[in-house]
Amino acid sequence: MPAGRVGIDMVPFGRVRDLVRDEPLLARFLSPEEIRLSHGSDGPDIPGIAGRLAAKEAVFKLFHVPGQTLPWRGIEIVTVDGGRPVVRLAGKAAELARHAGIEDIAVSITHDDPCAVAVAFTACDPDNRSAHGSDRQH
Repeated sequence: MPAGRVGIDMVPFGRVRDLVRDEPLLARFLSPEEIRLSHGSDGPDIPGIAGRLAAKEAVFKLFHVPGQTLPWRGIEIVTVDGGRPVVRLAGKAAELARHAGIEDIAVSITHDDPCAVAVAFTACDPDNRSAHGSDRQH
């Protein structure tokens, strides 16, 4: 039976307000598509950006890789079907997920001033993990 993993994170809007003042810095955390999705006609969507950042952190927690640096741009949070968040992994993030036996990730985001909260969930297959991603004793 697959084992479940849950990750959760919270990002204050104030942190995002500071971040959006420095566009090159923001580009280190969000992909070009995420930046496009997070900007409206009246400027940056602070709650939306906070939600994306919280979701990335929550997803990263599913990998169970202490000491690793979060591959910010390798975890993309995009929207489909009228705003439902979807996780896309690439590069180092996809590699970490494979090592952990993770294939599908569900994410939920909510925001209300002063912060955004995201929860990520996966049902990973413990028999599909490499030695590096296994939680089992050897």
